Amino acid sequence: MRAVAGEWTATQAGASVTRAEFESWMASEQRRVYLLCLGMLRNSDDADTATQDAFFKAYRALTSGRGLVVEDAVKWITRIAVNTSLDIIRSRRWAFWRRRASASEEDMALELVQDQGSGAEGNLRAREIARRFSRALCKLSDRQRAVFVLRHGEDRTIEEIGAILELDVGTVKSHMARALRKLREELRDLYVG
Repeated sequence: MRAVAGEWTATQAGASVTRAEFESWMASEQRRVYLLCLGMLRNSDDADTATQDAFFKAYRALTSGRGLVVEDAVKWITRIAVNTSLDIIRSRRWAFWRRRASASEEDMALELVQDQGSGAEGNLRAREIARRFSRALCKLSDRQRAVFVLRHGEDRTIEEIGAILELDVGTVKSHMARALRKLREELRDLYVG
């Protein structure tokens, strides 16, 4: 197998990927996968762990000698990252629901929020919106959060999300609708005025 523009193409059935090829591909995908995990886990340490675990699982699968052929490496590593993140959420559920966003997460979210005004007042409002959004996102179910982050953080289509999460398109739409309804309810006072 060899890396071509972030995807794996088979040169022969069962060919094993070299470490250098894998490291090059991982370097090109690592930030995207980390941001996906961060969007789901809302904790930079957990996101870092999930990212490392996802790439470790991918490398182990590719070098296992079982003849694995990956047609779309981006979708494949995304699925591994989502499942790894869901495993972390399930194993640490009690801590996850009680956790407050860290200062670095708030700063990262602030960068994503458009300027709500100028000066200190605008920055304060933007920080509050970022904090509120982070808390609202944490109240979604695991699947709703995964669907929302893949759609709005990764800009994936409904069909791609279904393939990644192994869900029917109708189920993805249902999770998205519920996520949006919950987020709108949680943040209603920010846009109803």
